[in-house]
Amino acid sequence: MKKIFTIVLLGAFCMINAQAFKGKGDTKLNIGMTFQDGGTGILASTDYGLGENFSIGVLASYLLGGSQIQDVSSDYRFDVKARFNANLGSVLNLSPKFDVYPGLNLGLKNFGGHLGARYFFTDGFGIFSEFSVPFAKYDANATSKYNNGSSFNVGVSFNLD
Repeated sequence: MKKIFTIVLLGAFCMINAQAFKGKGDTKLNIGMTFQDGGTGILASTDYGLGENFSIGVLASYLLGGSQIQDVSSDYRFDVKARFNANLGSVLNLSPKFDVYPGLNLGLKNFGGHLGARYFFTDGFGIFSEFSVPFAKYDANATSKYNNGSSFNVGVSFNLD
């Protein structure tokens, strides 16, 4: 699985250019890993700029492994979330290569918030990191906390424009 993930990241890096958040019409793609209490997985998210400092998007994640993953239904391994971000890099007068974005997300498993940051080494390549926490869980009695708890995400960020 590590080889497949590395090949996908390398291919995406070679085909797509990246830049910091530019505002309306700007589209970002994040590909990375997600880490939760007892589980790890992969994720992909995209954000589309609607204005100078806010964007909407979607995030999809799938858990690959964990301490009790064999006992967990596949329904709890996959999640999709709609996202709203407030891109604050320009508001805080940060470097054009750096963006901080708090936001809200509405998913299949919960409603929550996230705080993320992107840094671009060049106009063609960046990294991101996010911390996400649920505010309201749809199924409080779920047999699994996978995809229904706090998570930490890291990976690479690309510009699709």
